[in-house]
Amino acid sequence: MSLTNLFDLKNKVAIVTGGGNGIGKASALILAQAGAAVAVSDLKLSDAEEVAEEIKKGGGKAIAVECNVTDDDHLVNLVERTVKELGGVHILINNAGGGGGGRESPFKIDVKRFAWVFELNLFSAWRLSQLCAPHMKDGGYGSIVNITSMGSINKSPNMSAYAGSKAALNHMSANLAYDYGPFGIRVNCVGPGATKTAALASVLTPEIEEKMLAGTPIKRLGEVEDISGAVLYFAAPISEWVSGQVLFVNGGGVQTLD
Repeated sequence: MSLTNLFDLKNKVAIVTGGGNGIGKASALILAQAGAAVAVSDLKLSDAEEVAEEIKKGGGKAIAVECNVTDDDHLVNLVERTVKELGGVHILINNAGGGGGGRESPFKIDVKRFAWVFELNLFSAWRLSQLCAPHMKDGGYGSIVNITSMGSINKSPNMSAYAGSKAALNHMSANLAYDYGPFGIRVNCVGPGATKTAALASVLTPEIEEKMLAGTPIKRLGEVEDISGAVLYFAAPISEWVSGQVLFVNGGGVQTLD
């Protein structure tokens, strides 16, 4: 197989959740550049529409879908619209997520909020995988990429819900790789380290960044393109014998908020 074919996503359809900004946007754009038609979903429709328009202006095919991944009706609608308007589903990027940021003190967070973080980061990925898998099987190609986090293996204060949900996402993905593998569907995770997104900017200070870089061999924070490159690897044929894995993209080190 030629180098071009190893990254060729022509005639493939991808869904990217949380695709309106940050890592999701970068992932949607790089998949489109590789030839995939992309359903860009986001809680904020206008953000998804901007990314879809950027893809179309570049000669690609895309739709924008408003989607709250904690609402099952929204997930069903996302998959149904993607199949109807783009012709199938071959690639699923479960990127939408949240929580953490040192805001989950066990003395303050209530169980409802704790459960919501799991619904957002874990349950939605499982459900979308369930909805997409039959279409991947029928289409003869399937790659599910779950965006996890260094928080899934780090130990930090006030992040038990977020870190716990992302650790569960790692292990769930490894198990789903067994369930879906016989049908030609791969399931992998990309675990970003500290990456320059709006979420990180909301808590980052010069002092925290300095401490993060002290433990990072490659002396910079991540860019969203660093993460989307790993997403492309898992989405494309180059990784067709790779499943059940977690690839941490973290500059070779550990970055925490504490």
